[in-house]
Amino acid sequence: MSKKLRNLLIGAGVAAAGGIGTKLAVDYFKNRDKEEDVEGPAVTDQAEEEVDEQSPAGALSAEEVAYVNVEPSSVQGFLDSSFGSPGRYTPTRAPKVFEYQGQQYMVIWAKDNEKDKNQMLAFAYQEDGRHMIASVGYTADSTDYNINLEDTPLAVEVNGEQIKAGQDSTGGADEVDLVVAA
Repeated sequence: MSKKLRNLLIGAGVAAAGGIGTKLAVDYFKNRDKEEDVEGPAVTDQAEEEVDEQSPAGALSAEEVAYVNVEPSSVQGFLDSSFGSPGRYTPTRAPKVFEYQGQQYMVIWAKDNEKDKNQMLAFAYQEDGRHMIASVGYTADSTDYNINLEDTPLAVEVNGEQIKAGQDSTGGADEVDLVVAA
């Protein structure tokens, strides 16, 4: 299980800042700041075999996530290569890289410098590669979104409203979060 998180990070070229931690999902998603540091060597510096031996995330309940702290600056290369426009997106808060109910995800909050708005980008990692499952652009005046979370236990929360799927726009927002669907 934790090997998949390690491989996701290495494949995306993102640096971990410690080992793999576990937390109740509701607590993990509520936290908008960097998670507390997880003791031990960075998961991206370990061999796959070592990750499984040292991971506290062996048997997660359906309410828990396994997560890895990520160096926010290390997602810059991922953003530049993924969207073909170096510097267009710059991270604005701690990214979330986690496993929840057997599925691996990465969520990045960034400033879209080209369109002068904030952006939340969520990806699911599957056997056939990375899939964008949510893209939400938001300013104080308006929020536009393209969300495809129907096959996940997650939703995007905008101004207290949960959205699981669709492409539309709504009122402005100061923050947009990925949450456990109600």
